Amino acid sequence: MRNPAAPAADPLERGRFNDGLTDFTVRASSANAPDSFQVAVTGNPADLVLIVSGLGSGDLHATWGETWRAFAPDWKVWVEDAAFKVFYNGHRIDNRPGPINPRHCDG
Repeated sequence: MRNPAAPAADPLERGRFNDGLTDFTVRASSANAPDSFQVAVTGNPADLVLIVSGLGSGDLHATWGETWRAFAPDWKVWVEDAAFKVFYNGHRIDNRPGPINPRHCDG
């Protein structure tokens, strides 16, 4: 199994996530200023789950793969959110380690 903290062999790969059943890989359209990203089933890049385009223009558009477009709307929203987090951060937000020494102020 690939170490998620290790650098990806593919420079366009931004990271991976899973929904408990399927592992997904997020890839940028280019190394510099990508206008889109793709989500595919890990190990099968031909099985495109989602393509999000319009990143440069801000006119975002999601296109779902044929097999995946019939999935429940709540699941699709979750996948979009997870994919954006991986695209921008390299991993899902809830996979980040917690703070070592949390601080708070009593006033």
